[in-house]
Amino acid sequence: MRPICHQRLPKDRCEREALRQTGQFWTPDWVAEFMVAYALQDRPTWLLDPSVGTGVFFRAAKRYAAVNRLELTLFGRDVDPDMLAHAQTSGLDATDLRHVEIGDFVLNPPSEKFPAIVANPPYIRHHRLSASQKASLRDFARATIGRDIDGRAGFHVYFLLRSLCALKSGGRLAYIVSADICEGVFADTLWKWITSQYKLDAVITFSTDATPFPGVDTNALVFCIQNERPAERFAWVTCTCPDAAELVSLLSGRKLQEYKTVEVYERTLVEALSTGLSRAPAQAVTNRYTLGDFASVMRGIATGDNDFFFLTRRRAKELGIPESLLVKAVGRMRDIVGEDFSNEDVERLEDRGRPTRLLNVNGLSFDQLPVAVQKYLKEGEARGLDKKTLIRTRKPWYRMETRKSPPILFAYLGRRNARFIRNRAGVVPLTCLLCVYPKQADTAFVDRLWKVLSHPQTIGNLRAVGKSYGGGAIKVEPRALERLPLPDELVRAAGLDDYAKTVKPPTLFD
Repeated sequence: MRPICHQRLPKDRCEREALRQTGQFWTPDWVAEFMVAYALQDRPTWLLDPSVGTGVFFRAAKRYAAVNRLELTLFGRDVDPDMLAHAQTSGLDATDLRHVEIGDFVLNPPSEKFPAIVANPPYIRHHRLSASQKASLRDFARATIGRDIDGRAGFHVYFLLRSLCALKSGGRLAYIVSADICEGVFADTLWKWITSQYKLDAVITFSTDATPFPGVDTNALVFCIQNERPAERFAWVTCTCPDAAELVSLLSGRKLQEYKTVEVYERTLVEALSTGLSRAPAQAVTNRYTLGDFASVMRGIATGDNDFFFLTRRRAKELGIPESLLVKAVGRMRDIVGEDFSNEDVERLEDRGRPTRLLNVNGLSFDQLPVAVQKYLKEGEARGLDKKTLIRTRKPWYRMETRKSPPILFAYLGRRNARFIRNRAGVVPLTCLLCVYPKQADTAFVDRLWKVLSHPQTIGNLRAVGKSYGGGAIKVEPRALERLPLPDELVRAAGLDDYAKTVKPPTLFD
């Protein structure tokens, strides 16, 4: 087996932050092998890599061309000249790189179109783009697809659109990217347009053991797209072992009778776009109810500066802050063990020196506050807290977001521990947790709903509404959680269907 070459991720926080800013995550050789095999299936003479980096696709293309006796000219783009210098020390020479230009591929694209493109775009999230960059990218997207794309789309989304624009009629594109490209709020608009204009041949997903980017919180996918008339079906592939051989056969048109390291499903576009291209095919079972039928969901409180506003009871006492100006709160998911949180757990956190009190002076003018609290707020101003991004939008700056204590909490980001927590301590959560507010307040209803939510079948449905990350982690936003399907048999067993009938219009079958 070919040795797997992965990028060494920096451990230093500043270096990791610099890496996130450039979004340069290297593709391993074994992934480049099958991506190139797909792109070169029709024996084109040109291949474009619009983000050359260390040249992994160029090296794979040279190997493919040598084995298949293919005359191939390599073209490339990159914004970072240092990366090209690195490429020259990684098996490429000046001849290989003679058609590589330094420049922005998205906003200053090449004039030619290419019959084969392979790309691993810079993975840069939207909040790292400047306002002017965002405006230019939105203009480009609008001119391309005729609609606006939500501003939360990252740079890699626009890079895909530009790659498709640069693809010659009949050409093939292999594109490795984070799963958020088909899970974000912009995904529906994006993929409906792409699949109405191009032929989606395959989506390659990876099991945890085969992830191309170990140690990175990214769920990677590879899209194989032709500039041909759209088709109604495509191959949805799960790679279970980091070995390119079977994927090379599959994607280069030499299908095998049996596969040992990949699982192949044929899906319809209609089903896949409805379920999500990154998610496994939907089961035939359709659940009638969603969490939103029984509860509403909100995010927890964003303080703007937890160190200042979120205190231990002991620290609050030292500062002279009265208990009447404090709200009982929980600030970390790992502060909650299990699925039930009580007053005893709050005391346990205090004993461990964890903060459990949130400063809330809402409704009182500064002059009405105790002198000790006035002094503490002045210290905050002296530290410049009133100038921080979120805090400066509040008037006065120390005004706190408010939430009623939710009977149920939801740990929305985790590898295997996304869970619903019965909140018996009356705490409010910070942003680490979501608030679930049942539509009926009586304890019996809340407990029945919590029992349905905590069932493994319901937890399993979280993947149908959440965003996927590396290592099997998922993240579920409030509106998405309200769309969580609840198994019909669990709803009926808990007696919640009677409640739902009073709020949900009957169907023809009721």
